[in-house]
Amino acid sequence: MPKNKQHVSRRDFLSKTAAGATAAALVPGTAHAQEAGIEWDMTADFVSIGAGVAGLAGGLTALQHGASVILVDENHDIGGHGMISGGNVHLGGGNEVQRMHGIEDSADKVYEDWIRPDHPLARYNDRDLVRVFADENVPTFEWLAENGVDFRSDAVIGPQMASTVPRQIRVRPWPNRDEIYIYVPTRGGSGLVRQLEKRIRESGGRILLQHRMTSIVREQQLSGRVLGITVEHEGATLNIRALKGVLVATGGHSNNIEFRRIFDPRLTEEYRVSGDPYSRKSGDGEIASMQIGASLWGTSAQTNEAERCIRKSGTIGCEFTESSCPWLPESPIFDEKVRASGLWNIDWANLILVTQDGVRFWDETANDYDFFAAALESRGQPEKRNGGGPIWAIFDNEAVQRQGWDPTPPHVDPDGWFFSADTVAGLARKIENPHQPYPMPAAALEATVSRFNGFVDAGTDEDFAKPQPLHRIETPPFYAAWSTPTIHDSYTGLRINTSSQVIDLHGDVIEGLYAAGESHGGFNQHGLGRSMVFGRIAGRHAASS
Repeated sequence: MPKNKQHVSRRDFLSKTAAGATAAALVPGTAHAQEAGIEWDMTADFVSIGAGVAGLAGGLTALQHGASVILVDENHDIGGHGMISGGNVHLGGGNEVQRMHGIEDSADKVYEDWIRPDHPLARYNDRDLVRVFADENVPTFEWLAENGVDFRSDAVIGPQMASTVPRQIRVRPWPNRDEIYIYVPTRGGSGLVRQLEKRIRESGGRILLQHRMTSIVREQQLSGRVLGITVEHEGATLNIRALKGVLVATGGHSNNIEFRRIFDPRLTEEYRVSGDPYSRKSGDGEIASMQIGASLWGTSAQTNEAERCIRKSGTIGCEFTESSCPWLPESPIFDEKVRASGLWNIDWANLILVTQDGVRFWDETANDYDFFAAALESRGQPEKRNGGGPIWAIFDNEAVQRQGWDPTPPHVDPDGWFFSADTVAGLARKIENPHQPYPMPAAALEATVSRFNGFVDAGTDEDFAKPQPLHRIETPPFYAAWSTPTIHDSYTGLRINTSSQVIDLHGDVIEGLYAAGESHGGFNQHGLGRSMVFGRIAGRHAASS
């Protein structure tokens, strides 16, 4: 495991903060701790729920503006989904690396790109949030560079998403291998979050790991100022006071099945989430905020059915079908949380995809949301009308040879996620998975494979126009690999203003409460850039309040 940073003992922490806590026992606009019936175990000016990208950016900014800081995280390490991300930072506006490559950009161009009505990722955005994001692009990029983030200057990636010019710049991975979870040279997220963590610790900030937030404390449930949070740690309940502000930076809601189905009822339990199982997008921060009056915002963005909402599996034959890279056996969480890396570098010409009923439904080379929509229309499962059900990749030994795969553990997980048999009918009868409600009909799968083989012989896919090459599925053993789509981002969340302050259902600010990253709504952009921009805004505003 990566070297766990030592937790600050409660006694040591209290000894260092007692004086500040005593002096601040009564703060204008807040209830006295005894009047609220709360005994505070720890106190800081700024408290972040989450030590991912948004929380780290907010915490470091608050420290640099003179505030004391505590970050809490339920995970055993920092970084959230940013830790295993590609490290592609979407910040343009005319930054230094863009200029090196002759890319003309400006804050106004960033703004115009992300409000244009002709793009599904831009048309529903909150224009006020986009404006402040655009204006903060270059300052945030420069702030990251000043704080030691190691950007690669060899290329600017894009244009991607709604951007009309290249804006994504890649961060180099963290050099200490025992502190990296995904060992792929292009995955630079570790370099971003580890460097921000380093700066926070050097600046005197506290990071409390395996501390799970259970509630946000407000003077009254639906009125007054936010006072702090309650957390659980090793069976104990602790109250942490925030004199200037609490930041909700819990990473969105994609892992919360009931919460995500508020926006799209089709997203039933079979869909995994990108980044699983390193960290959760639990929705805890949004729910705790809603319990004290917070409003959601920009909910239409969650169902725009474009780009990165739903991703095609990047690995197959394992439980965690990460959309962009595999979990390799050398990862510190392999065996503990991940049982198989899956088969990857997939050439989709080498297989067909079928529903739980053994029926092919789409051109297998199609991507992302169109693929998801087609799977839903082919569901054929009455007891789960709003869900797509499992998707299986079907292929034969010749496909394995063409791909150079090893279809054995730890590359695949035969405990419900990968099956093999000497006949197609026998393969169908073997499939057993928690999300497969009944055995796959053997006759249906046989008919599907036979029909596809006929298309191969004829040279044309008459059903879905899958392009050449087409390969027959005829050489045993035959294989079925879990290939159900992955939910990627949370695109809606709490309503915030341009200071990252959370807004209630009446349009009023909830004093002392902030949100950033995938926990806030109103801006339908994937990636690290918006998380850091709004995290920094929150830390700066709270520290100055």
